[in-house]
Formats: sequence, structure tokens, C-alpha cells
Amino acid sequence: METFLIRALQLVMSLSLLVIVHEGGHFLFARLFKTRVEKFCLFFDPWFTLFKFKPKNSDTEYGIGWLPLGGYVKIAGMIDESMDTEQMKQPMQPWEFRAKPAWQRLLIMIGGVLFNFILALFIYSMILFTWGDEYVPVQKAPLGMEFNETAKAIGFRDGDVLISADGVPFERYGGDMLTSVVDARQVTVRRDGQEVSVYIPENFMERLLADSVRFASFRYPYVIDSICANRPAALAGLQAGDSIMQLDGKNIAYFDFKEEMLRRQKADSASHYITLTYARAGVIDTITFATDSIYEIGAVVRTATNQLLPVVKKEYSFLASFPAGAALGVQTLKGYVGQMKYLFSKEGAKQLGGFGTIGSIFPATWDWHQFWYMTAFLSIILAFMNILPIPALDGGHVLFLIYEIVARRKPSDKFMERAQMVGMFLLFGLLLWANFNDILRFLF
Repeated sequence: METFLIRALQLVMSLSLLVIVHEGGHFLFARLFKTRVEKFCLFFDPWFTLFKFKPKNSDTEYGIGWLPLGGYVKIAGMIDESMDTEQMKQPMQPWEFRAKPAWQRLLIMIGGVLFNFILALFIYSMILFTWGDEYVPVQKAPLGMEFNETAKAIGFRDGDVLISADGVPFERYGGDMLTSVVDARQVTVRRDGQEVSVYIPENFMERLLADSVRFASFRYPYVIDSICANRPAALAGLQAGDSIMQLDGKNIAYFDFKEEMLRRQKADSASHYITLTYARAGVIDTITFATDSIYEIGAVVRTATNQLLPVVKKEYSFLASFPAGAALGVQTLKGYVGQMKYLFSKEGAKQLGGFGTIGSIFPATWDWHQFWYMTAFLSIILAFMNILPIPALDGGHVLFLIYEIVARRKPSDKFMERAQMVGMFLLFGLLLWANFNDILRFLF
């Protein structure tokens, strides 16, 4: 329950900030061009509003709705989410949206997307300035990678060190690396000291989506952090800092050891003896001892990544963080756009998630670094999704404005009303489908 509340709080805080910034972009451009904004609302407020106030001598009412699906600004003389068609039947006023030149209306409509993108770049910059950039170079992972069954089916093997995709070297593990893998014709790995090519089928991404398991993860060495007194490991003479390399003559990583010992426990092996090869201060030795429950030997392993894998950390000054943050934001956007094509596949549609999926990307314990990183990522997504040329989204309005500029005539109000209705129908259908997927994942 505590985990749920922490994630829910992070989700609400993040979305609230993003909605305020997005709608603030529309608001500021509207006020810049002396366009009246009648309402600024965080979240939607059908039937009633949780809180609202209107400053003295102001044309704008500010409020908080009860339905946390976004937010809106109601701009005078515009067909939007409010569907206030009666206003459009009145004589046009100079402070209305429809009375402004097309280029001003265009800037008002892209203001939200622009502000979300700028916010993401700023957050990325401040993350780099505050915490720097840490990553594990995939080519230097000492035990290589652990792959899922789909990856193994096309030729990857546990322990492979990822080198390059179509000759382009890998640097770090992440979304960009996965995109490079699935778009490549062949991936080069280092296996048992030799470079080996793995050929990537065209439908590899679809197969990974169907698998619903991470493509690969680092193999962590089994390094003892502490020893429990009077347990098999202590009685056998193992010490904190020992690195377990082999189990009964077979090379292992941490998860290999757990899986093998669990397998023996399930098989109820008659022999409770194990032979471990370990390294201590550069000296390799072997020890054989009995375990009291097969699965437990009484050793606590290290889990901190920076103690187990080679970590590269880059520090940034305040000024240097801005170009680096901008580059990270652009790279994130390009990666997200590149993966959007898979959304239209059968397996991609199944992976679409709603608020449950979005909430799950936040950490289970409060972590400001991860909170801001996820907020920047969501700001990128919000900017991209809103600029799509779909009626009811900012991109739909932009599309019709571009048509007006090119054709030198406006679409009719009736057409705009119908387009808005169609767009809202599509968006609510997509929202229902995404959250339905969340429910299915929770139940099954």
C-alpha cells in the first residue's frame, strides 16, 4: 500500500506540473497577443469544480477539476474541449481567438508543446548539473549480459558482451541501444574471447513486445558483502569481499548461482555439498562444503551497481549542463518517435498502457533523481503526443491553421465542431483501451 501511495503521489505531482506548464504555454501566448482567456483549469471539471477563483479585474477564472486526465484553457472565440458553440454564433470581438491573424493563432496553439519541450530540456540540464551522468559501458561489462528467451532464440547467449550494431559501437545500455539492435541487420558480440555476429530478423521488435520481458540486463558478479555467523559460508572460511566465480566448476554470475541452487532445492538432491571457486585479493582458490538447506549458504551479496560493474560518471558545470541537457532531450525525443511505429502493430497495441503503466515507471521509494528524470521523459511524450495531427489535440488545430495559411480560407465552424467531436471520441477510445490493458495486466 505504501508503494502504491508513493508512486501515486509522484504521478499526480508530475502530471500536475506538466499540465500547468503546457496550458501555461497556451495562456502566455494568448495574453501576448491580447486574446482573452476565460478559464485556466488544472484537470477536467465536468459538472463541478473542486476549487476556483477569479482575481479582481481579471477576465480569467482559475480552477482545479476533479478528473485528473489533463487540463485546459478556455480561450474566447475558439472551438475547443468546452464545445462552447453558442459563443461562436455571436458577432466576432477583437479579443477573440478567431479575430487574430493566423500566425498568432498558430503560436498560441503550439505554445503548450513548446513549453513542455523546453521544460524537459531544462529538467535534463538540471539533472546533469546536480547528479551528473552515470552509466555502465556495455563493452566493459565483465560478465556480459543476461538475455531473454526471445533474444536467445535468434542467437544471443548469456555472457555475450555487446560490441556494435551494423558496425556502430555500443556505448551504454538503454532505449537507444535497443533501437539500434532491433533496427540492425547484425549485432557483433564478444563470446569466449571471439567476436561473433548475431543476425537480427525484421520482426524482432514485435517478438520482444510479445515476450514482455526485458531484452537484456547486466550479469552481476557474486561478491560477498557480509557473512552470517555460524552458517555454512562462515564455517567454510569464506569472507566479505570474496568473489564467487564458479559453482561446481561452472562459471556463474549472481543470478546463475541463485537459479542453480533453487533448482537443486526443488530436485531435493541427495548431495548437499557444493564446490565454489572464488577470488580473494587477486588469488583464486576452491572450497567444498556442505549446505544446511541447499539454497542458503549464509552469505549476503553486494547489490550496488557501482561496486560490481565499471561505472563512468561525467560531471557538468552549470553552463555546460544546458547543451548537454538539450542533446539528451533531443536524443530522447528521437528515440521515442522511432519506437512509435511499433505502436501500430498487434503486439504494440497490447503494450499500450494507461495511468497504471505510467505510475509504475516511478520508483517504489522516493528518489528525486528518478522523479525528475521521469517527469522530463513524460514532458517529452506529452509534447510529441499533443503535436500529432489529430483533431482535439494541439496538432489538429495546427494542421487546420496551416491549411488556412496555404488555402487562404478558414475551415467552417461546423467542420471544426465535427472534427473536434471526432478527435475527442478517438482520444477517449484510446484512453479506455490503454487503461483496459492496465486492468488486464493487473488481473492476469
